[in-house]
Amino acid sequence: MDSTKVKSSETAINIGDSKSGKGKSVAYAATTKAIPHPQAGWKRGVAIFDFILRICGLVAALAATTTMGTTDQTLPFFTQFFQFQASYDDLPTFTFFVVANAIASGYLVLSLPFSIVGIIRPHLSGIKLLLLILDTVVLAFTTAAAAAATAIVYLAHNGNSNTNWLAICQQFSDFCQRVSGAVVGSFIAAVILVFLVVLSAVALRKH
Repeated sequence: MDSTKVKSSETAINIGDSKSGKGKSVAYAATTKAIPHPQAGWKRGVAIFDFILRICGLVAALAATTTMGTTDQTLPFFTQFFQFQASYDDLPTFTFFVVANAIASGYLVLSLPFSIVGIIRPHLSGIKLLLLILDTVVLAFTTAAAAAATAIVYLAHNGNSNTNWLAICQQFSDFCQRVSGAVVGSFIAAVILVFLVVLSAVALRKH
C-alpha cells in the first residue's frame, strides 16, 4: 500500500490505494482547520460592555421614574380654606418627565435580549443598527424630559422675580430634594445612552 500526504496550514489530505482481486478502491480523507476571526474577541467584548451599560441605564432611568413619581409633600400647617401641598403631577413638565423615563426604562428592558444576541453573534450588524437607531430616539426623549424638568427645579430653588414665581424649596425642602435627585438620575441615564450610541456606531464602523 502506498500512501501520499499533503500538508498545509489549513487542510490536510490523505490518499490511500488498496488492491483486492480485480477491484481497486481509492480512499480520500480531508480535514479542515477552522481559523478564528481576528476581530471576534474584540466585538464580543464591546457587546458585553454594551449589555452592562444597558443594565446601569435601566437602573438610573427606573430610579428617576420612581423617585419623581412618588414625590409628594404636605406642609404640617394649613388654614380653614387652604392646605399647602406639592406633588409632581401638579406640573405637566414633571408628568412628562415620569412618562419619558418610564418609556426609557421599558425600552432598556426590551433591548437586553437583543444585546445578549449581540454577545452570542458579535458579527450581526442588523441588530447593532437597530439598537443604534432606537438608542438615539430614546436618548433624545430622555434628554428633553431631563432638560425641561431641570428648568422647573431651578425655578423652584431660585424663583423668578420678573414673573412673580416664588421659590418654594425653603418650604417644600423634601419635595425639592427628591425632584432634584430624580433629574440627576435621568441625566445619568442620558449619559449612558450616549455611550451606547457611540459603542454601536464604533462596532458598525469596524464591521
